[in-house]
Amino acid sequence: MILDLLAGTMLLLGGAFSLLGAVGVIRMPDLYTRLQAATKTGTLGLGCLMVGVALHFETLGVSVRSMLVIAFLLLTAPVAGHVIARAGHRAGTPHWSRTVVDERADDEPSIGTR
Repeated sequence: MILDLLAGTMLLLGGAFSLLGAVGVIRMPDLYTRLQAATKTGTLGLGCLMVGVALHFETLGVSVRSMLVIAFLLLTAPVAGHVIARAGHRAGTPHWSRTVVDERADDEPSIGTR
């Protein structure tokens, strides 16, 4: 009974975080803030969903697969986000007009200026 309640709570939390990530991708003004919304909430949302799935099925195989999915996601999502942001910066994707600091402005030229 308590595991069902906990599993349902984790599934609802995962769905809510995923929904917030989707809203963030739609509402944010530029590539970099959209990427932030997508990677942070997507990782947390899918992590909660996988914990909910592991709690619901209560078998070792499903639990191990769920933990492997979480580990894979935690290893790959930050790297993918960094690579996408770097590619966007190198391609000259414009920042939001209210962006205060661009720490990579002098690091490397855009692709179009080479």
